[in-house]
Amino acid sequence: DLRRASDREHFQRALEFDRTLITLDRDFADRRRFPPDIGPGVVICSAPDEAALLRLMRRIDKELLRKHDAGLMPLRGRTVHLAPGDSL
Repeated sequence: DLRRASDREHFQRALEFDRTLITLDRDFADRRRFPPDIGPGVVICSAPDEAALLRLMRRIDKELLRKHDAGLMPLRGRTVHLAPGDSL
């Protein structure tokens, strides 16, 4: 249902379901359209290929989202840009 949804709808749905939004879409970096302070937490990923993206996603899951002290929405109120090799 959400494949053709607007960016705004994805942002709202993430808020409604208490989920961090992970995307390749750099439009989410627009602070006027998607203010981090009211957001669910947005991770904008970039990677040169699918294998690198999968490695990055595993790191994000392990080091940010599932840390022992991460809480329910560990990135709420933040928008971060991550690429392979970036420190988390």
